Amino acid sequence: MKRRTFLQSSMAVPAVIMSAGDVFPVKTNLQVKILNTDWGFSGTTEEFCKKTKEAGYEGIEVWWPGHEKFKSLAGVLQKYELEVGFLCRGHASEFTKHTAEFKEAVEAATSAISQKPLYINCHSGKDFFSFDQNAALIEFTLEKEAKTGIEILHETHRGRMCYSAPVTKMFLDRYTKMKLTLDISHWTNVHESMLDNQKETIDQALNHTQHIHARVGHEEGPQVNDPRAPEWTEHVEKHLLWWDKVVARREKSGYKHISFTTEFGPPNYLQALPYTRQAVANQWDINIHMKNLLKRRYTL
Repeated sequence: MKRRTFLQSSMAVPAVIMSAGDVFPVKTNLQVKILNTDWGFSGTTEEFCKKTKEAGYEGIEVWWPGHEKFKSLAGVLQKYELEVGFLCRGHASEFTKHTAEFKEAVEAATSAISQKPLYINCHSGKDFFSFDQNAALIEFTLEKEAKTGIEILHETHRGRMCYSAPVTKMFLDRYTKMKLTLDISHWTNVHESMLDNQKETIDQALNHTQHIHARVGHEEGPQVNDPRAPEWTEHVEKHLLWWDKVVARREKSGYKHISFTTEFGPPNYLQALPYTRQAVANQWDINIHMKNLLKRRYTL
């Protein structure tokens, strides 16, 4: 897309982005909570939380660690005054076993009484489970959310039930209260496009999004090698415009906050040089860049 065409098409939303690092902010009255991922961090939990707090994050997103490990995690979270979002999933390829694992993880994460999670983000089901099998997991999470008051979200993730835009639409059509974690970088990869040919479906997904994974994808992969590089400017802009709509809709719906996880990952998500396995960019620095970009864009 040419730059002039892009800017003209952006007039309908309250933002114009000149480049990946030069943003006219889209301010919101929502409290903007940005969480850090421990994906790729090699230090201790204490070191991770300390570094996260010093970097200016509001919290962390981690896999539900189990009750015993959570006891020590909760203490560190309280020490550094960090919020937490939990990831939950089933591992098994056989549906009955998978369901048991999934339900056990969600049940445990929602009962973490020493610190209530900001949300539960589910890697839900499998792309090869039937529609009805995956639907049963959605029904379980809707019931659990109604009982606990904790937002339980289904991530748009390859290999899971929400691996593609049209499949996710079928679930959203049936379950109007279903909530998503939007990691739309997976869909740019799955559909090998920037999704301009699925606008109605994408808008529906944005309307169901409660949390955002702030990673930038492209037509051939779920992660650009460095969002600061000028060759990715239009891809960064496209993702920002999607995220703008989520922020605006959530504020209009009466929520008090919007949350993001800066989730650029390590190799093999982050491209590496052959033979040496040296990453082509610094994962931590990229995620800090994304945190700062989101803060500049949305906070008053």
